[in-house]
Amino acid sequence: MITKFDSLFAGHVDIENVGYGGVAVNDRRYSNEHLATVFDKAEAMAKLMDRLGYHAFWMAEHHFQHEGYECIPNVLMEAVHLAHLTRNIKIGCGFNITPMWHPLRLAEDYATADILTGGRVIFGVGRGYHTREVETFGSPLLDQPANRELFEEQVDLIFKAFNNESFSHEGKHYTIPARVPYRGYDLKELTVVPRPMRLPVECWQPIQGGTARAMDFMAKHGIRGLIGGGSAEGGAMHRVVLGWQEAHARIGKQLEMGERLCFGFHFYLAKNRELGIREAGKYYEENMKMFGELRLVRALSDEQIEVMRDPKRAPHAKLPRIEDAIANGGVLCGSPEQVIEHLKSLERRYPGLDHVSVSLSVGVPKSVCLEQLEWFGKEVMPEFQKAKVAEPAFAN
Repeated sequence: MITKFDSLFAGHVDIENVGYGGVAVNDRRYSNEHLATVFDKAEAMAKLMDRLGYHAFWMAEHHFQHEGYECIPNVLMEAVHLAHLTRNIKIGCGFNITPMWHPLRLAEDYATADILTGGRVIFGVGRGYHTREVETFGSPLLDQPANRELFEEQVDLIFKAFNNESFSHEGKHYTIPARVPYRGYDLKELTVVPRPMRLPVECWQPIQGGTARAMDFMAKHGIRGLIGGGSAEGGAMHRVVLGWQEAHARIGKQLEMGERLCFGFHFYLAKNRELGIREAGKYYEENMKMFGELRLVRALSDEQIEVMRDPKRAPHAKLPRIEDAIANGGVLCGSPEQVIEHLKSLERRYPGLDHVSVSLSVGVPKSVCLEQLEWFGKEVMPEFQKAKVAEPAFAN
């Protein structure tokens, strides 16, 4: 039963002239003053969501984006700030791009945030998808096997640091502690100070390709999964849910369909679906321009990606449209009643599902973000009563 509603904010500032016919992504460049408005926008959204009873406000970690799409470089620092401006809402790291960190610095920073906020920050890890930022910080991304290998060792090390009073680690990328003398003795083990006060740490990770290796790794560490994409019958999301169950079964954990997962959607409310399509279509297209180029939309061809760069050709080309995304279940668009109906159908199909994330596309201005989140909070969320969820397979 769905009991928790979250929203993920990628960190976009207000931008002009959006959609396939609008300003090309690579032609956008904003002043430092305008890019810094992302913090006011995040604060306004978090305060509103807190008042309305949302479960968590998630933010994404990204770097160097003068184009204005993802402008929050330190999610943990911002999370502590927002926790002190709100009362109940949790602040999620969606996600800390682990290959851009030293894993022990990330473990320390999260532990500090956990303590300073009284447990209101949710940990999250990801591998990254921007070559500009991951490779600039000295880690591989173009070499995907190397990226995954590094990521897995880093996450192994982070959980060692969280869960053990003292530990050591010997791997391909890290030897912890350094093999050096210290104050008259040879270092054998290390203690991260501080460690989180709340163990085991609740941790989330996005599920992209849905490979057995990735889901086995997540299951091993008790990491929960965020699935984006379509929820239509027989779609990619359903196949991931089945693979998720199988991964946990391999370690002896039996999950209900949808358990330990969050289904993520873009959404846009309107009086009816037709009006919603007219209003939200340009935002969907801007989102596609931004993320399609980064190979996060697997169905796009090289030709389509090239066409999307050209505002003159793109509006008339065969490119993904919001109507298709709505039909596939990846975008919730229409009246509150239509959205409620869709979410209720998910409850029936996935009885273990308790988390849903509803987010707004990059390009949606601050005023519309607030309007949409308020409308959803007042007319959709109340239809999903708080209920005691069955005891999960893991403690966290």
